[in-house]
Amino acid sequence: MKIRRLFRLLITGCLLTACNSPTDPSGQLLDSNVVTNPNTAKGKADRSHLPEITFEETEHDFGRLIDGETVAFNFNFTNTGKTDLVIADVSSSCGCTVPSYPRQAIRPGDKGSIKVSFNSRGRRGFQSKTVVVVANTQPNVIQLRIKAQVIAPGAE
Repeated sequence: MKIRRLFRLLITGCLLTACNSPTDPSGQLLDSNVVTNPNTAKGKADRSHLPEITFEETEHDFGRLIDGETVAFNFNFTNTGKTDLVIADVSSSCGCTVPSYPRQAIRPGDKGSIKVSFNSRGRRGFQSKTVVVVANTQPNVIQLRIKAQVIAPGAE
C-alpha cells in the first residue's frame, strides 16, 4: 500500500515538473498572437490580419541531371501579410529531397527562402517531387515542386 502511494506521488511529481518546462529548445517562446485561425462556421474568414507567404516561384525544373548528381534550389518568398509569418514544418515526398527552412518568425515585408536539395542517385527517368510547407497562413499548406530528368552516366 505504501509502495503504491509512493509510486503515485513520484509519477505526479514528474508530470507536474514536465508541464512547467519550455518546449522551445531556443528558450524563446512565440507570442500566441502569431497563431490565428480565421475560419468560422459561416465560412467567412477575416484574413486581413494574417501573414501571407508569397513565393517568387513554386516550381523549379533542374532539367537533365546525371544519375548521382546532387542539386539544390532556393524557393525565395516574402511575408506580404500584416503579422509575423511562422513556418511550422517543411516536409518532402521522398528521402532524396531534403528541405531546410527558417525557424524564426519572418516579420511583415521581410524575405526568406526554403532550400531544397535533391539527390538523383538511383532515380533514373522523369522525377517530380513535392515539398509541403505548413505555416500560420490561410490556407496553411503550400506545395512546392521540383522536377528533373535523370539520365545514366555517359548517356548524354
